[in-house]
Amino acid sequence: MPAEFLKIHPQNPEPRKIQQVIRCLQDGGLVIYPTDTVYALGCDIHNARAVERIARIKGIKPQKNDFSFICHDLSHIADYAKVSNSAFKVMKRILPGPFTFILLAGSRVPKVLANRKTVGIRIPNHPIPLQIVHELGNPIITTSIKDDDEFMEYPTDPEIMFERFQHQVDIVIDGGFGGLIASTIIDATTDDFEVIREGAGEFIY
Repeated sequence: MPAEFLKIHPQNPEPRKIQQVIRCLQDGGLVIYPTDTVYALGCDIHNARAVERIARIKGIKPQKNDFSFICHDLSHIADYAKVSNSAFKVMKRILPGPFTFILLAGSRVPKVLANRKTVGIRIPNHPIPLQIVHELGNPIITTSIKDDDEFMEYPTDPEIMFERFQHQVDIVIDGGFGGLIASTIIDATTDDFEVIREGAGEFIY
């Protein structure tokens, strides 16, 4: 059965539609959703089969995944990653925002994601994913939707994403056109913060 194309207001997400997404995620569904950078593919991090489905779509083995996940706020992050005082201060200053922080993994990271000692954490400045995570009660996977177009690495039109992925995912959220630049990735596993990918966010430490 093809995915549902679900329009959600990007600034004032309709609660009824957010609940529809929550039910899908709780049932092991895959969702394409907007962030403050590019569109992403995600699922509930505690559903191993859903994580495996995303790995198949990305063409990787589940054990080799490098998926990051979206948290609702800084207190949420502490449940899944080890955050030093210095990292906390930096994150408090610039999040929500277009940054991914690489941190040492915490004890609550699910086994299917715990193949590495580190995890990538995002708190995007976008109401839709933040509301989804808040209502769900735990993080969701975030992995960027890539395009085969040599001129444009990330697709921006939800309708085009629906055409491409409608038989692989369960919901494609239309929250307006997406961005073209992914998040800036910062290694915060030590207090010698290192930008390992320049992206949409300008990191000044």
